[in-house]
Amino acid sequence: MYTQYQKRDFISFTVAEDQYNNSKGIRRQSCRRMWNRLSRLQRSVICIVLGLGVLCGIYIIPGLYSSYKHSHGEVNFFHRNKISGNEGEDNGVIDMPPNMQELRDKAAKQVQDIMDRRKSVKKGPPGINREKDNPGVHEMQQKAPNDEDENGEKNEEEEEDNSKPKYGPQNPRQAAVVEAFKHAWSGYKKYAWGHDELKPVSKTHSEWFRLGLTLIDGLDTMYIMGLNEEFQEARDWVAKMDVNPNVDVNLFETTIRVLGGLLSTYHLSGDPVFLEKAVKLGDSLLPCFNSNSKVPYSDVNLKTHKAHAPKWGPDSTVSEVSTIQLEFRDLTFTTGDQKYKAAVDEVMDHLLSLPKKDHLVPIFINANTGKFRTGSTITLGARGDSYYEYLLKQWIQTGQTEDKFIDEYKKAVEGIEDNLLKESIPTGLTFIGELISGNNFSPKMDHLVCFLPGTLALGFFNGLMDHHLDISEGLLYTCYQMYAQMPTFLSPEIVYFNTNVHGREDIVVKSADTHNLLRPETIESLFYVYRVTQDERYRQWGWKIFEAFEKYTKIPTGGYSSIDNVKNVNHPGYKNKMESFFLGETLKYFYLLFSDDFNLISLDEYVFNTEGHPLPIRDNTRTDTR
Repeated sequence: MYTQYQKRDFISFTVAEDQYNNSKGIRRQSCRRMWNRLSRLQRSVICIVLGLGVLCGIYIIPGLYSSYKHSHGEVNFFHRNKISGNEGEDNGVIDMPPNMQELRDKAAKQVQDIMDRRKSVKKGPPGINREKDNPGVHEMQQKAPNDEDENGEKNEEEEEDNSKPKYGPQNPRQAAVVEAFKHAWSGYKKYAWGHDELKPVSKTHSEWFRLGLTLIDGLDTMYIMGLNEEFQEARDWVAKMDVNPNVDVNLFETTIRVLGGLLSTYHLSGDPVFLEKAVKLGDSLLPCFNSNSKVPYSDVNLKTHKAHAPKWGPDSTVSEVSTIQLEFRDLTFTTGDQKYKAAVDEVMDHLLSLPKKDHLVPIFINANTGKFRTGSTITLGARGDSYYEYLLKQWIQTGQTEDKFIDEYKKAVEGIEDNLLKESIPTGLTFIGELISGNNFSPKMDHLVCFLPGTLALGFFNGLMDHHLDISEGLLYTCYQMYAQMPTFLSPEIVYFNTNVHGREDIVVKSADTHNLLRPETIESLFYVYRVTQDERYRQWGWKIFEAFEKYTKIPTGGYSSIDNVKNVNHPGYKNKMESFFLGETLKYFYLLFSDDFNLISLDEYVFNTEGHPLPIRDNTRTDTR
């Protein structure tokens, strides 16, 4: 997600203080890493096989000793059962384990149980209720954790509720994130209530779309955190809000932040007011699709419904026109009205039909001609990133039933590997560069690119190739180093990687790129990769980054601010702006990263839009594409 200001292309670098070597040859030497990379099923099967081998040894070895004794007269050192005769008599019967057939049957049943559980995990949401009189997915859990009946025993209803996700912090780190959210919310409530974004230093607000962006972006985060009082107050504001103000809005930003936020909150809470507002907003955005081609206009007036190209030029951004699909498709799935899905499906079909360089897209496309701008940069950073993200997520959204999306996604990942994936010098950090004018490689990498490790891990979770996870973990280490190598432990907006054999630092940050906008992409990827690997180091990395946000971006009077210089611990310089995605994504992903409950917004039940709003997976037919 971008700010309303157009981003300049910058360059950045940083000194690597350690000598970490991220090459695959080095990484694959770690047995622990290989073990963490195995799926739960693989780990369980290995443990069961080893256990069965031990039991077989216990059964066979006494028999061998017994045979040896009878043939050679040797002493049998195993304990003997007195199963017959008088006490003290030695009848020579060896104490035997249970029948081997029972052992085999038990082991086979354990393996089958694990496979059944794994199979159920991979098949999407178990029956989300779509009926009008019960439209929600979950209800807030308000029962006390130790409720007991008159006999002092927990009742059955409570035991059943234990399988449901518990909203509200369950450990100290989650509690710390909740406190951070409450601090951010207190500043927004005091100085920017109902407006788009908080300016925490000057204690005022800024307006962009006049849609209460921060409030709506934070709705589902509040719900998941169990902040009932704050949620109810925000809900009451939404019930009275005007979703059709006389203002021009950006189709992409309004869709991912407002439409996505309303739909997500509706699915979590079941409150129809959120769906009502989402439908009205969706209808006001539809005129963008009335272009001369199948590519939507970038902007529309919500009151007059007049759509047009951006003021800065005739082209739309490719990532923007390809990152509205999850939300409009969900609006169709929820309401039954096919017009929303039909509009965005036509856009995707058109994009998929256009010629590309190794399935990689340029960053600009003309809404009148429907063609890519010749000579556009190819990047996974600004204006290109979420095209690839939504290829995978549209496939997941409908239960892996639309092969056109996953086929293109896999080919695009191959294109990324062939054209953009490189290693820095001297320590071999894996990074994603850009193709300037579509051809000339540049080692520039936006922080926005740090969404990719999470997307690759999500693909692996849904059955894609193992080496996608290898790339994911290598890139995630690099994204972490973009934080760890800065004096403030906060990442700059853009970095450049050294590819010169004479260079001494892998990462260099240019003076124009030292700002940090409270972005979520690295935290998002830490969440995904931790959920997939269960490797605790990713939570440790996340905690260090969270502490840095607390130290350098927190404003005492309320809210958090973007900063100008991540390399200056004494004067980081406040930019006087708290982006709405800090509440909608950054703090949400921190909270989910630190959760011990994988059922809390399960990756088998929900797919996150690019603004961090979870939407339900709609089909329970899954396939393994390995």
